[in-house]
Amino acid sequence: MAFMQPWSISIGVAAVVIAVVVGLLIYGRAHTQHLRERFGSEYDRRVAAVGNRWRAESELAYREARVEEIKNHPLNESDRAKFMEAWRLCQSRFVDDPAGAVGDADRLVTEIMRAQGDVVNHDYDRITDVCAAYPERAADYRAANDILTEHRRGQASTEDLRKAFVHFRALFDDMLRGQDEDLQRAA
Repeated sequence: MAFMQPWSISIGVAAVVIAVVVGLLIYGRAHTQHLRERFGSEYDRRVAAVGNRWRAESELAYREARVEEIKNHPLNESDRAKFMEAWRLCQSRFVDDPAGAVGDADRLVTEIMRAQGDVVNHDYDRITDVCAAYPERAADYRAANDILTEHRRGQASTEDLRKAFVHFRALFDDMLRGQDEDLQRAA
């Protein structure tokens, strides 16, 4: 057995260290790219709010995993029917009471999340979970929530409330459409 030179061992160790660093950089970039694609503008919003990219990415990855677990609990048919009927009543209420209908739409989205096993006790959790589960609806959902806040201050017009209602409707449809897709995959 030949004796290895100390410099050859150093070169081997350096090569392993370089390979690990390059691997971590590639993984980090791929992870960041995945989160940017998944969350869109919500990624930038979270990084800015947290002030630390790694911490924001960790939080977004946690939300993504949490929401995937929740989405694995589809609604049963009676719950789906109940929510569809509740939406129909909510929509018919809009003509006479736009603000009440928008509030009902927001509560209905929250009830669907709870029925799927999500714990949505805080507005922040609800918003971030919706953004994780339906990233294409994140900006609209935030806009709808902002309109609700403006309404509580007496600063939202009926047109603003109509826009919020449309945003909630799109999210409601996506939530139940996702349920249909989950049921089809299970069959």
